[in-house]
Amino acid sequence: MDKAEFFDKNIFQNLKNLNTGFDSDSTQYFSEADFETVLERIENFGIGIYEIKPRLEEDFLEVKVNEDYRKKATDAKWYKRAFSDYKKQHANLKFSASYKVSDKLLNRQNSSDDEELSKK
Repeated sequence: MDKAEFFDKNIFQNLKNLNTGFDSDSTQYFSEADFETVLERIENFGIGIYEIKPRLEEDFLEVKVNEDYRKKATDAKWYKRAFSDYKKQHANLKFSASYKVSDKLLNRQNSSDDEELSKK
């Protein structure tokens, strides 16, 4: 399983991608409520976030990165604080992020998928 498949199956499942062509097709944007769900799922899997990219209608806003907060990408404190800061500044933002996923996590997911298939 590659990173995109992992995210579609485990992180972005049942969430609406709001990217209507204003960014790369592979970049998914979410409403505030859906992005909050993304952050919860990311934290549960121990995935890191390098940067958060907000968008207000047609405008890209300032990107926040983990180094701005002097935290590791996997430290949930930084991205929760950044998300909170954005919400205080603007309403109705769309959010995207770049993620750090370990090969170990992807390999573990592949193993569990293989086990599921062998049980059938």
